[in-house]
Amino acid sequence: MSQPVALKRALISVSDKTGLIEFARKLSARGVEILSTGGSAKALREAGLTVVDVADVTGFPEMMDGRVKTLHPVVHGGLLALRDNQEHLAAMEAHGIGPIDLLVVNLYPFEETVAKGADYAECIENIDIGGPAMIRAAAKNHGFVSVIVDVADYEALLAELNANDDRTTYEFRQRQAQIAYARTAAYDAAVSTWMAQAIGEETPRRRAFAGTLAQGLRYGENPHQQAAFYVTGEARPGVATARQWQGKELSYNNINDTDSAFELVAEFDPAEGPACAIIKHANPCGVARGDTAIEAYRRAFDCDRTSAFGGIVALNRVLDGATAEEIVKIFTEVVIAPDADEDAKRIFAAKKNLRLLTTGGLPDPRAGGMTFRQVAGGFLAQGRDSGHVTRTALKIVTERQPDEAELADMLFAWTVAKHVKSNAIVYARDRATVGIGAGQMSRVDSTRIGRRKSEDMAEALGLSQPLTIGSVVASDAFFPFADGIEALAEAGARAVIQPGGSMRDGEVIAAANRLGLAMVFTGQRHFRH
Repeated sequence: MSQPVALKRALISVSDKTGLIEFARKLSARGVEILSTGGSAKALREAGLTVVDVADVTGFPEMMDGRVKTLHPVVHGGLLALRDNQEHLAAMEAHGIGPIDLLVVNLYPFEETVAKGADYAECIENIDIGGPAMIRAAAKNHGFVSVIVDVADYEALLAELNANDDRTTYEFRQRQAQIAYARTAAYDAAVSTWMAQAIGEETPRRRAFAGTLAQGLRYGENPHQQAAFYVTGEARPGVATARQWQGKELSYNNINDTDSAFELVAEFDPAEGPACAIIKHANPCGVARGDTAIEAYRRAFDCDRTSAFGGIVALNRVLDGATAEEIVKIFTEVVIAPDADEDAKRIFAAKKNLRLLTTGGLPDPRAGGMTFRQVAGGFLAQGRDSGHVTRTALKIVTERQPDEAELADMLFAWTVAKHVKSNAIVYARDRATVGIGAGQMSRVDSTRIGRRKSEDMAEALGLSQPLTIGSVVASDAFFPFADGIEALAEAGARAVIQPGGSMRDGEVIAAANRLGLAMVFTGQRHFRH
């Protein structure tokens, strides 16, 4: 069972025919007999290769629009028979079953069919049955059978044969069996996930998800942790779909922070003007809009220049040369944008460690989808936070009415607060953050941290007073006590946007009235843990 196995007979049935002809030629040149089906057999014959139809081996034609062609004992017996078991060998002899040493199958393109928006019937028709059955059979019998499910492994098989006198080693067959089972598991996960969505099953009894290795990572959040980056195939623009133009490999923390930055900046419609978000350790340290990309970057940078060092910069518009020149004035880990012009690429090319990613578009912040978080013994699943409030949805609860500029800034700050770790407090003025307090156990502490950062930045900029004077404030959840409002007033804020809903809303509103603040309720919370 653990001995090298000579490769004499192969069954090839593939949907993706990339590299098929050259691969089959090399097998045939080694004297391997090739069995095949349908379109694969046709393509091989047209290339001048000798092929045996599976239908000629089974004695049954393909039928039911190709649904039934390999589901036959002659095929599965050839894949499953134990070559060191006399009873199995006798059964093969009695029923005319020949051994199959190699199975090459890639499955109907179900994931691609779903991704292009096909209707229910077309998706169902693209669920492969015979392919997974054969793959599982061959993988189970990896003591004797090799299985290839990815085009990328054609060369690996040929290299294995070259190194072992046209034989495959047990270790090679083991590796390929694991790859095969992972493929069928991912395929079934895609089918079950799609079907749950198609029939409106929000909490299916079993939920599965899978990914394909994009890259191995040097380590995880810390050097002693192993890590890798897997992609799901979701078409959402972002770090998983981006093109990296330059710079060293992304790290675990780079990928996590870049995703956070791009999801945040995508909240701001590029048709309404440029926006920039700077992220450090998964939290924004500066976000701003501007009339130009460079203005948006400078204003975001001026929220917290200290934290921006070594951060991630995300833009909602094309990165231009002038903005690139400004960004490279300090060390930046990653810049991500829908696109970058040639001047920007040229400027960044001189910074070998800076990574530039372009995505071709922005993720839709209103789109649904699921997010997952592991806990001991399980995982939590929830819908993506696509919550959004408009001006008409705001409820003014104080005596003082906010003016138009304050309302615009409150909506801006509220959008940023959605992407700040709870407890989140965001000070903003003139479409730019001027102080951010994040991730504290107490909302008052977040309020004070945001103020202190603004004071530090004002001193660095040579300003006479912190930018929180005259600002508006967004809080991701309600204020449980009036002390938070009092702290905001001490920081110089003039208006507050918050969800409302506390048992002490009356006390909080009374404090805002006493201090002359305008306050609006959204009726929506944005916890992010």
